[in-house]
Amino acid sequence: MVEIEIDGKKVEVPAGSMVMDAANKLGTYIPHFCYHKKLSIAANCRMCLVEVEKAPKPLPACATPVSAGMVVRSASDKAVHAQKSVMEFLLINHPLDCPICDQGGECQLQDLAVGYGKSSSRYEEEKRVVAPKQAGPLVSMEEMSRCIQCTRCVRFGQEVAGVMELGMIGRGEHSEITTFVGEAVSSEMSGNMIDLCPVGALTSKPFRYSARSWELSRRKSVSPHDSLGSNLIVQVKNGKVMRVLPLENEAVNECWISDKDRFSYEALDSAERLTQPMLKQGGEWKEVDWQTALEYVAHGLKNIKHEHGADSIASYATPHSTVEELYLLQKLTRAVGSENVDFRLRQTDFALDGQVKPWLGMPINDVTMLQRVFVIGSFLRKDHPLLATRIRAAVKSGAKLSVLHGADEENLITTANKIIAAPSDWLAALSQVVVAVATAKEVAAPAGFDGIEASDAAKAIAASLLSGERKAVFLGNAAAAHPQASQLHAAAQWIAEQTGAKLGYLVEAANTVGGYLVGANAKNAAPAFFAPKKAYVLLNVEPELDAANPQQAISAVKGAEMVVVMSAFKHGAEYADVLLPISPFTETSGTFVNAEGRAQSFNGTVKPAANARPAWKVLRVLGNILGLSGFDYETSEAIRDELFGAGVTDLSAKLGNVAKAAPVAAKFGSGEQTERLADVPIHFADALARRSGPLLATPDGAAPSVRVSAALAAKLGVKAGDRVVVAQGNGSAVLPAMIEAGLPANVVRVAAAHASTAALGAMFGPVTIAKEAK
Repeated sequence: MVEIEIDGKKVEVPAGSMVMDAANKLGTYIPHFCYHKKLSIAANCRMCLVEVEKAPKPLPACATPVSAGMVVRSASDKAVHAQKSVMEFLLINHPLDCPICDQGGECQLQDLAVGYGKSSSRYEEEKRVVAPKQAGPLVSMEEMSRCIQCTRCVRFGQEVAGVMELGMIGRGEHSEITTFVGEAVSSEMSGNMIDLCPVGALTSKPFRYSARSWELSRRKSVSPHDSLGSNLIVQVKNGKVMRVLPLENEAVNECWISDKDRFSYEALDSAERLTQPMLKQGGEWKEVDWQTALEYVAHGLKNIKHEHGADSIASYATPHSTVEELYLLQKLTRAVGSENVDFRLRQTDFALDGQVKPWLGMPINDVTMLQRVFVIGSFLRKDHPLLATRIRAAVKSGAKLSVLHGADEENLITTANKIIAAPSDWLAALSQVVVAVATAKEVAAPAGFDGIEASDAAKAIAASLLSGERKAVFLGNAAAAHPQASQLHAAAQWIAEQTGAKLGYLVEAANTVGGYLVGANAKNAAPAFFAPKKAYVLLNVEPELDAANPQQAISAVKGAEMVVVMSAFKHGAEYADVLLPISPFTETSGTFVNAEGRAQSFNGTVKPAANARPAWKVLRVLGNILGLSGFDYETSEAIRDELFGAGVTDLSAKLGNVAKAAPVAAKFGSGEQTERLADVPIHFADALARRSGPLLATPDGAAPSVRVSAALAAKLGVKAGDRVVVAQGNGSAVLPAMIEAGLPANVVRVAAAHASTAALGAMFGPVTIAKEAK
């Protein structure tokens, strides 16, 4: 530790720290623009000039290393004169458009100009003008004349998002920030550049010119999307959500959020919003009051139970539903007498039920500290954008990443070792890693692994996991949805145990962990919609988009006598009998339990739209109408406290990834059968993101194509852009072809969760593909 003095106060900081770090530790504010605690040092704005004793001139606090006995003055005449001189230079070319600038009221330059700027300018020449740039549907670069070249946006792309989408060109007064060759900004983290910009050069395109910052109320919330549970600030004006920003929480999302977290609120005013209960009568939809709708549902459930038995009723929810909603749904279903309730709609292998309650296996913060990481079956960057940034940070600090997947995804993370194999060969690949670990450690491999020979790639992964200290083996969304999920788990668990690594699941959604904790899963589970039922209660579920097998799902709901859709949006008109409008996360209170087992409660930020109601209230009233006991909750907090206890937030002790299943060996197949690999595109994973116009206008919001290897394309005589027919089960889809490097020769990558692929079957399994006949 090194002791220095700043403005008469002494402070100790680690050797190698900068003066700015010491000032932050003391709570002494030094004005700055280019400095940011999460980014590398640029030292190009010079606003943080301070006086250092014995130094001949002021020095930048952000780039001056501390030394023993250093004496710093941040507010001396010399320092303040230097800071005011820098401000004068910054304002020379800055346009005088504060009255119309979206950054007004929260602008760093505006704030500091009050203290360090002059009342008039000595500069009389024409101000320079920088041409606007087109950066896509999310980030506006219309007023780049405001840019002060702090390069925060450039460094964020390189260092946090992993892709340099903006850069600086030109010299001197001709310097400007621009996109590359007119390309749009397409990173799934791009919105953070808006927050980082200290002036109004980068602004939110959807929010642009819609409100002033001082008109907005700030309300805390939690993201309902991926498994991180990012903390949010929802900004509201006149009862309407206007903007969503990150709420800093170092233990969860640091100071970042993904674009999905930031811009999905645009769906709240979608034309598809469901705001009034509706019944289908004589083939026509009619709006009714809540009492009529719920009495209809209760009467229908009673009749179906009486005529077909309670087992003919099933309830399904998505893991984006809150703890309170999932708990009451399973409570109501079981009180009616049925065990058919589940939230794991994409899962097909339930052999580990009762043994495993999946979670990350460690605090989120620990991911950044890992030295060895092995990720199995994950579209990492798109499924878990913020966890990917933590793994990226770990790799930049020296960690080694190994990957087993069905596509050579560009995760923008340096990958030390990878095995890219067809999904049916994932277990065979893990079997080779098991053997490689056993050989390297000179221990016996599990029974049945005698005939397995490890490849060089498997040996490299084993060697990586056997070195280093802090290690983890993570199973991704695709591994959890895999038809051999339990066997993949057993192999991964054996590898983790033998290498001293922690085993974890990245888990699919905001409340996947919460679903397990409240028991919203059937005791004798089967794939969702696998066995047709007479009645379905669907909470936030779109069967054609959310189920592991859309063909089975649509067939099941179309054949049912009653289908109740509880959703914030209008969908399912062709098979539903009742539409009940429920509130999205901004209009209800509730709790999500994230991947690390952290329970995070939130309140509604605006009132429910029109006649929509929070789902937990709807389920409570439905329970009362059915005459069931235990449905007398007054608040969502009462439900949460009944489940977890008042004030309890760390639920990791109730979770566990260790199963009793022994590893099973497998060998690589012949590769003759063409098989499907299905990803869930980042902006189609849940109902809100699917209906956000700005998100759907990004490259990630484009309709899916059929991605094939160059070898398979050549075999089929298909070129990029050709229309191809993909057939699976009793359905098919006609989509444009795209040639993707790094795909195994027998793998066809076709996304799930999109209307254009809803006619297909399971996410994994055999498919046939042919060029469309003209």
